Amino acid sequence: MQKFPMTAEGLAKLEEELRHLKSEERPAIIRAIAEARAHGDLSENAEYHAARERQSFIEGRISELEAIIPSAEVIDVSKMSGDQVRFGARVTILDEETEKETTYRIVGQYEADMKSGSISLTSPLAKALMGKKVGDSVEVPAPGGARAVEITAVAFG
Repeated sequence: MQKFPMTAEGLAKLEEELRHLKSEERPAIIRAIAEARAHGDLSENAEYHAARERQSFIEGRISELEAIIPSAEVIDVSKMSGDQVRFGARVTILDEETEKETTYRIVGQYEADMKSGSISLTSPLAKALMGKKVGDSVEVPAPGGARAVEITAVAFG
């Protein structure tokens, strides 16, 4: 079985999502399907079809989470330190063209969330930053061509 690196917070978030899906979403969708069935003809019942589609999504996500969670290898980021970029690091980079500074946290692929500034260690940006240190200039592959960024800070925890 392949193990996936993950932070403790990331694992807790996935476990909470699984609990929520099983204890709240699944029963709610079962009730919605029963209610839609009560309305009669299922062939033209949009509510029924929407509920069945939602049920399919929920069951698929539950299966996915039940496969991911046992495969998680929790890495304790709080015990890490140094100025070298590796899993769990919060990395601040400066885009050398736009002078825009951005901070990302490098996490496992199943906990990555760009909205919260978490990127997967398998992403092109994280791969380019791994092993580098503060002050290093790095070429990052991007859809519009490679971008040069400078690492301005590395922190853990």
